[in-house]
Amino acid sequence: MILGIETSCDETAAAVVTTEGEIVANVVASQADLHARFGGVVPEVASRRHLELVAPVVSEALDAAGGSLSDVETVAVTTHPGLIGALLVGVAAAKSIAWSRRLPLAPVNHLHGHVASLYLKPLDLEPPFVCLLASGGHTMLLEVTERAGFGRRLDGGPGSGGAGSAGAEAGLRVLGTTLDDAAGEAFDKGARLLGLGYPGGPALDALARQGDPGAFDFPVARVPGLDLSFSGVKTALLYAVRELQPEELEARRADLAAGYQRAIVTALVERVRATGADRIAVVGGVAANSGLRAALAGAALAPLALCTDNAAMIASAARYVRAVPYPDYLSLDAQAS
Repeated sequence: MILGIETSCDETAAAVVTTEGEIVANVVASQADLHARFGGVVPEVASRRHLELVAPVVSEALDAAGGSLSDVETVAVTTHPGLIGALLVGVAAAKSIAWSRRLPLAPVNHLHGHVASLYLKPLDLEPPFVCLLASGGHTMLLEVTERAGFGRRLDGGPGSGGAGSAGAEAGLRVLGTTLDDAAGEAFDKGARLLGLGYPGGPALDALARQGDPGAFDFPVARVPGLDLSFSGVKTALLYAVRELQPEELEARRADLAAGYQRAIVTALVERVRATGADRIAVVGGVAANSGLRAALAGAALAPLALCTDNAAMIASAARYVRAVPYPDYLSLDAQAS
């Protein structure tokens, strides 16, 4: 059994997964209600809440698995990227558990975890494939040729200057990335402009289903290569909202949401299809978006429960990481990026 712990942002999660990829238990404690009044995640608040939740969530996962720490052979934890205070809570908890049982500890890249969600049963997707990873903090196209190579960091994240600056590693290569905002961030900021609650992505998705996606013509950025950009469509929504009187804005809010969502989904789908790949997979929080799932219905889509942050994907990634033996991981640290 592998015990996975995930605390990179505002979800405190623990899971128990077998080395064959069976999910035995997957527990997620969301902080959405806690951060809703602020309109977004407050790092200090998130860190303190992780401190309160991490031990109970681990206990709940072990209870749900019908086992105890004596059944765990490896502990896995997200070490990067994420909110540094939040990450430190998970890393400290994982170190303590592993050290107390003299177990090895597997440090996991959060982005690799999203890809590794595809390797859990019943999907259990086998490479090669091109993977669209779209979340609140990252959006990138990855060429996945093998399951190995999950021990090192992914370069080429948002603001890195695109795929040309991205590093390659065994089994994984960045083909393209966003030059500015991530798709999930664009959804959240768009939801805020439309006066929707937090988390913004699901709220905007729900509202868009009630609107006409052709009522507003939002731009789709087409930058060179396989990179993406979402700052332009976000600015276009801002101007559209400003130009409407309050009564008209309220009446056309659903149309704005539908058109805005269509522009973001179109950009993602165009880049995916531009790769020419026969086998496509989609992971990350934005993979739960109904418009994207419909547009890429033929792709391997991460199950809804594994799209948003969870610990099962971290435990899954740990199967392809060289675990650090006891007690060498006591010097292991978290990294924000």
